[in-house]
Amino acid sequence: MTGQPTPKPWIAAIHAYVPGKSRAADGRELIKLSANENPLGTSAAALEARTQAPLPDRYPDPESVALRETLGRLHGIPAERIVCGTGSDELLNLAAQAYASVGDEVIYVRYGFSVYDIAARRCGATPVVAPDRAFGTDVDALLALVTERTRVVFVANPNNPTGSFLPRGEIARLHAGLPSDVLFVLDQAYGEYLAPEDDDGGLALAASARNVLVTRTFSKIYGLAGDRIGWATGDPELVSMLNRIRGPFNLSGIAQKAAIAALEDQDFVVRSREHNRGERTRFVAAIEALGNHGLRAVPSEANFVLVLFEGALSAEAAHEGLAARGYATRWLPGQGLAQGLRITIGTAEQMTEVAALLRELAESAR
Repeated sequence: MTGQPTPKPWIAAIHAYVPGKSRAADGRELIKLSANENPLGTSAAALEARTQAPLPDRYPDPESVALRETLGRLHGIPAERIVCGTGSDELLNLAAQAYASVGDEVIYVRYGFSVYDIAARRCGATPVVAPDRAFGTDVDALLALVTERTRVVFVANPNNPTGSFLPRGEIARLHAGLPSDVLFVLDQAYGEYLAPEDDDGGLALAASARNVLVTRTFSKIYGLAGDRIGWATGDPELVSMLNRIRGPFNLSGIAQKAAIAALEDQDFVVRSREHNRGERTRFVAAIEALGNHGLRAVPSEANFVLVLFEGALSAEAAHEGLAARGYATRWLPGQGLAQGLRITIGTAEQMTEVAALLRELAESAR
């Protein structure tokens, strides 16, 4: 026999997710400012909790009960309205899988998180890309694309990879404009980096509306990217659907213990948020000072900045130049951002050096 299994055409059309790199082309280890990890590391309490996890010869709690209860206490959400996943990526994929299929449409915004396209295609649905507004979500443009075939709308707020942000009123307006049978997935992976007064109202919407699912992750501000922990909240029926198709025992015992301890150490969260705000402000100012060289920063509410290169220095050259000096950043030509680098906010020393290197590269490109 010479044949072989034939994949579904919508699976074959998927471009695999490309993670941020941590090594140069020659194999050198780089300082990783390409994956939006927390430069302060992980809460000491969470690290200690990881050492107290159950032994690996027993399955973990399949329902993550203690973790969901801790999340519920912190956010004022009944535990039965929470589902946990292996990072929020699993939950984003499950949301599309549960509510969309062949012949359906899934909408997301241009310059949105690349997993949305994968999630749509994975279940055979057609991705529909809404035009952006200043690298962010244009509510009117998105609503104009809703049809009777629309089943899911993905919006990241703050957005990845651009850092743009929709305020509470715009999120409410977007939801109000969607048919009640369209699932609105609000991806708040970077939500903890917002000041409390800047909350976009997503969790409140998820508590009151039957078609809103909010996803969050422990990979960013909590510094637990390696443990793969995410969660989502919404109407009990939405949560039930995701529970039916999520992986069994999807969170390890170590992950559950670490996440609970991380939630209980909100001082670390506040410290991480304040560090990010201060260093982001300082880095953006340094980029703005290079405006005469064609560099500018897209306004960001996340733990990264998208720097646009519109002068003699190209984003590709800057990406390679920073790598030569020991820094990994995220160049995104595959997402239509060949003119931009997404740069994670690192330590104060790292951001000072990156800004100085960009100035040197820009001046030498003149």
